[in-house]
Amino acid sequence: MTTIIIGATGGIGSALCRRLATARHTIHAIGRDPAKLGALIAETGGTHAVADVTDRAQLEAAIKAAGPTVSGLAYCVGSINLKPVSRITDEDVERDFRLNALGALHAVQFALPALKASGNASVVLFSTVAVAQGFASHASIGMAKGAVEGLMLSLAAELAPKIRVNCVAPSLTKTPLAAALTGNEQMATAIAALHPLQRLGEADDVAAAAAFLLSPDASWITGQAINVDGGRSSLRTKG
Repeated sequence: MTTIIIGATGGIGSALCRRLATARHTIHAIGRDPAKLGALIAETGGTHAVADVTDRAQLEAAIKAAGPTVSGLAYCVGSINLKPVSRITDEDVERDFRLNALGALHAVQFALPALKASGNASVVLFSTVAVAQGFASHASIGMAKGAVEGLMLSLAAELAPKIRVNCVAPSLTKTPLAAALTGNEQMATAIAALHPLQRLGEADDVAAAAAFLLSPDASWITGQAINVDGGRSSLRTKG
């Protein structure tokens, strides 16, 4: 079974590729960096294609290179754009929306014939704990990821029963994308303490949830946003 991983060279995307390869999925990895893609596929096997998700033509060609039948699609693309509302520009909002939400919509549109051909496919999108919880300076990314969750629900309704669509919503995870926050030991320790489980997420914590949703073990799960967040979205241990 072929699974398309978009954003495959990021922290979570690469961890997901490794997990799925171990589970005997055939990986079709899509990312912007040819060298990183080549190194990843040398490790996991499968195929790869280079594309920028904001370039519609590139993304379509990269997805169609996966072949006529695809059993899974994971859109592991995100951004961390933290600004107070007074400093957010139209360009910030448009960039976050295009990268996170519009790119996810395009990915599903382009993969849809191949997903339908499998007869039993799964799509996983990525949100953030900030949609359910609400954090200061997250207005632009919160809007974009909120749109991703709305997209997930709409697609899950429209594409049932043959295609399941779910979303993973992590809290702060130690990936290259989050290095500006996690690379500062004092800041990382303070943020970790806000989580009931008292640590930041690892890329593989999030990849494990996505791999489950892509697997037959999740065959009766659709239309769900799964929080992988150390309890931050729902628990208060001090009070």
